[in-house]
Amino acid sequence: MKGREAQRRRLRRLTLDAMLVSLALVLAIVERWIPLELIVPVPGLKLGLANIVTLVALMRLQVSDAVAILLVRILVMSAFTGITTMFFSLGGGLLALIIMWLLSHLEGKHLSVIGISMAGAAAHNLGQVSVASLVMSEPLLLLTYLPPLLITGLLTGVLTGAAAGPVIRNLARLPLAGSGGSSG
Repeated sequence: MKGREAQRRRLRRLTLDAMLVSLALVLAIVERWIPLELIVPVPGLKLGLANIVTLVALMRLQVSDAVAILLVRILVMSAFTGITTMFFSLGGGLLALIIMWLLSHLEGKHLSVIGISMAGAAAHNLGQVSVASLVMSEPLLLLTYLPPLLITGLLTGVLTGAAAGPVIRNLARLPLAGSGGSSG
């Protein structure tokens, strides 16, 4: 009987992860249709909509779920965007996830979800520009391109954190939700 219940929990967890990957992919595709650079003239600027899903997974599921959701989303999107974009996304996404995971332990005590999201957005920009700097052999990218990305990233971090907050609060009520981002 216990084996069957454990199998049922694993299946629920896998199903939830698959739904979150699907949602993250839809948000990543929708985000590509939003011409944000017409409003803010910073090339490559995005809202970070798919990061809402990563933040929700990190805060309400196990950290391994958040990592899997992030990696699957990046790998699937790279089939459409190319390998160079995959490296940029991996550099930004993994650094953001690590920073948000470290800060998630402070949520409710010293930081809000919005603060964690802002730190994740800044880390994402730093990771992406660092990878771009390495790939293009242009260390000046860190000095020239990173500051405007950080400023806009902090603003988009506020938006993604504000969008993720209610989902995080409501997901805590579901029996599928885990113990939060502290386990692996």
